[in-house]
Amino acid sequence: MKLSNAIYGAASTAVAVLPSCAWAQGSSDADRYGPHMMWWGGGWYGMIFGPLFMILVLAVIIAVAVLLVRWLGGPWHGSAWNQAPPGRTPLDILKERFARGEIDKQEFEERRRALGD
Repeated sequence: MKLSNAIYGAASTAVAVLPSCAWAQGSSDADRYGPHMMWWGGGWYGMIFGPLFMILVLAVIIAVAVLLVRWLGGPWHGSAWNQAPPGRTPLDILKERFARGEIDKQEFEERRRALGD
């Protein structure tokens, strides 16, 4: 009884596997190109568009990352070194320089007129 079960199991496995083995031996469309399928019209565009698409995807990822960081970082106010505090006008700075004695009255008047005040 055990021997017949083993024979039936082997026979059923052979019947199940045999069609797939026969199908694997058949020819396909890829066989007609031969060993040089990439050079004879079978896929040359992948060598050009593959790297271009990769660069495009990387550029999009970097752009999204930069925009996300800028959005999360809040508004950009430029360099803090060369900027006057909010509310200070150029005339206020000129008055401070005159008050500290850095410029004389004549220079103060010339620069005030140049500022248009």
